[in-house]
Amino acid sequence: MNTAAKLGTYALGLAVVFGGALGIGRVVGPTGNTADMTDATQDHTPMAPHGDEHGTRQANSDTPGGLQVSQNGYTLNPITSIRTGEPTDFKFTVTGPDGKPVTDYQVEHDKKLHFIVVSRDLGNFQHVHPDMSPEGTWSVKLTLPEAGPYRAFADFAPTGGEKLTLGADLQAAGDYQPEPLPHVSRTAAVDDYTVNLAGDLVPGRSSKLTLTVNKDGEPVTDLQPYLGAYGHLVALRAGDLAYLHVHPEDGDKAGPEITFYAEVPSGGDYRLFLDFQHDGKVRTASFTATATLSDGHAPSATHDHSH
Repeated sequence: MNTAAKLGTYALGLAVVFGGALGIGRVVGPTGNTADMTDATQDHTPMAPHGDEHGTRQANSDTPGGLQVSQNGYTLNPITSIRTGEPTDFKFTVTGPDGKPVTDYQVEHDKKLHFIVVSRDLGNFQHVHPDMSPEGTWSVKLTLPEAGPYRAFADFAPTGGEKLTLGADLQAAGDYQPEPLPHVSRTAAVDDYTVNLAGDLVPGRSSKLTLTVNKDGEPVTDLQPYLGAYGHLVALRAGDLAYLHVHPEDGDKAGPEITFYAEVPSGGDYRLFLDFQHDGKVRTASFTATATLSDGHAPSATHDHSH
């Protein structure tokens, strides 16, 4: 498939919500303490599955994606310990219902598996793509720049199965002082680029988010495809790191605007990470946004952003 045809699949107006990284569904998840929610496999009443542009289904659950290490018989298994500040050949497997490493995956956005690693204070974000051995062991060069707790997310769809986002905790040894959540802002700077965010997150409703990319004050109109799209957006809910991965509506438009539709399950603060490629390099712009009701009021307590 040529690039234009591939990117055209994203012009379907995707409305992607928590509970499946790349699929479509509706979830209302609790905003709870991480210790209460992380890695807990619960018995949920399944919801009707929804298809997406790849013909796969997301996993049925009322738990937002990434909060469980095991779901539907699949488990994320980190193998390697991390050394703070040093490149590590990090390895992991995904085991299936039979207890064996999964080796057959569907290709989603040019990759069999997407791997996200983020610090618990949401200050450090990495979107990497590991390689898999024939036996089902994944490996990737990974550097955690600072000591402290991290969360790893494996975003995948096994062949013939449903989309899943599994999460596991990682620990980089050393003294750790968590940083406060960056303040709410509609502008992010990375290298010589400025990205502006328009639109608001509203709990329980699809929200249009438009991100505009400029370089040295001029609009960027020649963004380059990265993993089959001109932009990738990951959102993480502050507090428990519930996971959302969306893709742009206008897949055949090379900037400066990239439009997404996203639905968040609750009020409060979210961290947004936009990956885009230009001049042969992938860059990440990050924002903090607060989901509010349509009257402009936040339905739950939010952080103090005065720092």
